Amino acid sequence: MVSITAIHVDTQDRLIVDLAPADGARVINALEYVAPLYAGKTVETGQDALTFSQGVAGTLALLNTDAETRIAALLFELPQLDPKAAEGIEARFGREVVELVSGIRQLIKLRELTFGQREVARGKNAAQQAVAQVETLRKMLLAMASDMRVVLVRLASRVTTLRYFADLRLENDTTYLYARETLDLYAPLANRLGIWQLKWELEDLSFRFLAPDDYKRIAKMLEEKRIEREGFVEAAILRLKTELAAAGIKAEVFGRPKHIYSIWNKMRGKEIDFSELYDVRAFRVIVDDVKTCYTVLGLVHNIWTPLPTEFDDYISRPKPNGYRSLHTVVLGEDQRPLEVQIRTKEMHSFAEYGVAAHWRYKESGGSNFSAQKYDEKIAWLRQLLAWKTEVAETVVGQEEIRREWVEKLKSASLDDRIFVLTPQARVIELPSGATPIDFAYHLHSDVGHRCRGARIDGVMVPLNTALKNGQTVEIITAKGAPGSAGPSRDWLSPEYTASTRARTKVRAWFNAIDQQETLASGRSQLEKTLQREGKTAVNLEELAHKLGFAKLDELFLAVGKDEFSLRHVEQALHADDSVKAADKDELVANKSRASSVAQGAKSGVLVVGTEGLLTQLARCCKPAPPDDIIGFVTRGKGVSIHRSNCKNFVEMRAKAPERVIQCAWGQAGTETVYPVDIFVLAGDRQGLLRDISEIFLREKINVIGVNTQSTKGQARMAFTAEIGSTAQLQKALNVIRDVNGVLEARRQ
Repeated sequence: MVSITAIHVDTQDRLIVDLAPADGARVINALEYVAPLYAGKTVETGQDALTFSQGVAGTLALLNTDAETRIAALLFELPQLDPKAAEGIEARFGREVVELVSGIRQLIKLRELTFGQREVARGKNAAQQAVAQVETLRKMLLAMASDMRVVLVRLASRVTTLRYFADLRLENDTTYLYARETLDLYAPLANRLGIWQLKWELEDLSFRFLAPDDYKRIAKMLEEKRIEREGFVEAAILRLKTELAAAGIKAEVFGRPKHIYSIWNKMRGKEIDFSELYDVRAFRVIVDDVKTCYTVLGLVHNIWTPLPTEFDDYISRPKPNGYRSLHTVVLGEDQRPLEVQIRTKEMHSFAEYGVAAHWRYKESGGSNFSAQKYDEKIAWLRQLLAWKTEVAETVVGQEEIRREWVEKLKSASLDDRIFVLTPQARVIELPSGATPIDFAYHLHSDVGHRCRGARIDGVMVPLNTALKNGQTVEIITAKGAPGSAGPSRDWLSPEYTASTRARTKVRAWFNAIDQQETLASGRSQLEKTLQREGKTAVNLEELAHKLGFAKLDELFLAVGKDEFSLRHVEQALHADDSVKAADKDELVANKSRASSVAQGAKSGVLVVGTEGLLTQLARCCKPAPPDDIIGFVTRGKGVSIHRSNCKNFVEMRAKAPERVIQCAWGQAGTETVYPVDIFVLAGDRQGLLRDISEIFLREKINVIGVNTQSTKGQARMAFTAEIGSTAQLQKALNVIRDVNGVLEARRQ
């Protein structure tokens, strides 16, 4: 049995630092409770359970966390080591501690699923896929923590584990995997959250196991120990503060020396030698305004000797990402370089929490690889943690402030996204509320189309089940060749899909099906027309080109959607017949040079060289003044008047040029009108037809035919209207184009 008397007093003092007496007593109570329960037991890494839990709680005490966080740090191994004893945690320490312990265990479960078992990315983008997977895993860790204090415990736990490995000088596959995971996952999280006390130690300890030779080489090159470097920086800060105070300048001065991993990273990234590093020792000066920045710069150069080649003015010339600051390197009393950064509070806030945040360009080379909302939350968490530390340094013991901080952390979870796992431990990021269908379509379109069931953590569930963080999802697909199965239209409802990606792919599936049905319908209608007209031997490709379509499928689609009238097909088919069946005896024999208005016609068309010849406006192109027109003598129906660019006329002229006759518009009566076809494409909405009809009414245009169809949220409207001239029509079209939602308005 281990009693509290066996625990050193200095350990107790370390665990309750900065806590109110009542809270400190609760932490000691937790220590007394677990001491006998942990006796003789070890955690997964082999470390003594009590020593490990004390180390985690002690690290959290240095971060000035609340009592509940420290108690949870002491207790979170209990459910694994003594499940029966763990059942009494709530009765003894309260619900809040239970929830923290549960959250920590959840993150440990996540690690058990992913540690050393990640899918190996393959292909030419394998490296990018691996980086993206690690980034998603970091997000998942934060999202799974409903209380951000859980993340702090996890970071402190990892530091404690690596310290243990370092003390034993262990170097094996296990320590390598722990170090790799730490450098990929935990150190970047500590960096983003601004927990510098843990960040540098996580990186240095990981680097020690991942590259022991490089670690030892750099450690040897550092001619002084860390405490000596820190002492130098502190002395330099103290001297500058004294000079600033004498000059009446109000400023914050703080700094920390570079650690081993950071030095190695910079040497590798910039391909420079250790002797060329000028920021092994550095500090920052934060002032109120830009003018004071330059004043402080002059003061620094008066105290120490500057290196002119190592001065950068990012205030007058900001970096592309907006970063602003003064950087200078000076030689200290020992003739070793010391980097000084000078900036305003606003610049510092922007650099630490804004789009130029330090972690962004450190981890991604300046690329914005995370969603903006996620970045904003990370920045807010950093500020929250920094605020807590600053307050604690000045108002120690104010429990009201501590409680406010705890409440903010409890509500700071990144709950707009969820993170689940494939059976191979690959992490998938989805929107909150996502279902197995969203998961399936994220993996692959074909997996989504063929999805017929799902297992969550090995249990069959309905496809509309909302997924939760940390679950392992397995999709059951229909058998058969790809494309042989398909989704349900029910999947388009929010009950089944929460992601735009999944709904887009489901909609695309049904759009493709609808298009095939439309093609089949158009083909069937066209074939029936050909049969009825006795033209089944017609070359369909040539017919499509004659009607103005680049491909035959485009003709089928237009017919299937009722966007192209079969009447035009009939006219094209009979254009050849009109030429072949024309009787030369019916040609006009008496061609006088007099011109007259055609009898029996209200078109106002002058046919050159004829008198009393019947004319009719062609229905294929519906000419109207002042269109360029031309006539074609038909069999028994007089002269058919076409627009000069009419495709049907061009075909007939090529086959029977002798039947072409010149025409012009004459003086028609004021009541003369001409039918034209108008096509309008618009976003479908209520009242659209009414708005367009009102325009025709205002322009005094009589509409004699309307055909509308709505598909995919778009309205396709065909009008046949009677106009006096094309000028009148153009005016109406211009007004129609200004109607809300109208995409296109044109004469056909």
